Amino acid sequence: MKKALFLAIMLLTGCSDYYAGARSDVYITTTAGLGQKIGEVSFQDTSDGLLVTVDLQNIPQGEHGFHIHENPDCGALTDAHGQMQPALKAGGHYDPHKTGHHLGPNQKQGHQGDLPYLTADKNGQVKTSFYMPNLQVKDIKNRSLIVHAGGDNYKDTPLPLGGGGARIACGVIE
Repeated sequence: MKKALFLAIMLLTGCSDYYAGARSDVYITTTAGLGQKIGEVSFQDTSDGLLVTVDLQNIPQGEHGFHIHENPDCGALTDAHGQMQPALKAGGHYDPHKTGHHLGPNQKQGHQGDLPYLTADKNGQVKTSFYMPNLQVKDIKNRSLIVHAGGDNYKDTPLPLGGGGARIACGVIE
């Protein structure tokens, strides 16, 4: 009851944006477009920063790079080598300060879209939550969310962008 009253007061006083939320359905990516839905990710503004809640299935076991990308588009594009690649229309990692550095989550001098890597269990499930103190819902709405084939070392060496590789899942944040 107290929470409902608090939310009603927030709405009436125009403060509802403080606890704004967003979500993304996440799909397997293919060169022909989006495939099967594999789960969802929700985002909630809190006093501790952006709360990210991940609930995915059918992900290959192991570590996977996980990032917010610039564009709200999961479509395929031809890469520099002439090969069609899934979800390239999502663009690069969200980097509003144009740092050009992949440093990992919560680093002010790097991409703001660098999230903690995900670890899928032996059943292909990922269920986790974490906070991103440097982000708010308004920063990430109308962008995309990408799950990469490989892990993420939070560096640009020996491979660029943490070495995550192919984009195996994508969703648009709404």
